[in-house]
Amino acid sequence: MATAAEISEFDTEELERQLGETRRELFNLRFQLATGQLDNFSRMSHVRKDVARMLTELRNREIAEAEGLALDQLPAHKAAARRRDEDEAKGRDKSTASERRAAARAEDEERSAAEAPATEPADDDAAEDAEEGN
Repeated sequence: MATAAEISEFDTEELERQLGETRRELFNLRFQLATGQLDNFSRMSHVRKDVARMLTELRNREIAEAEGLALDQLPAHKAAARRRDEDEAKGRDKSTASERRAAARAEDEERSAAEAPATEPADDDAAEDAEEGN
């Protein structure tokens, strides 16, 4: 099953070719179901969802073209590119949303821990001088 991020990486011609193949596969699955030869019934729902994802991506590209947007300006493409860059930087092949959220939380905690000591006075003499000035 193809993910939306994988589908967004295809160029339009490749996406249309994949859509044709997926629709053909869905037709064959329906035929197998009608003749009683289908063993994996869940495959039909996966293939239907793949077709829907591909049609959605094609429609998003059509709308972007009508509005004069570049392909990399689409929100889904920006997010996919950002995830791909993060994965490459961290040496991961794939990452899940929960992994990315956990990493972002860890970075925020490190950043706040590094900033916390910087807000306190550096030495005690400066704090005493400030008290005496009152």
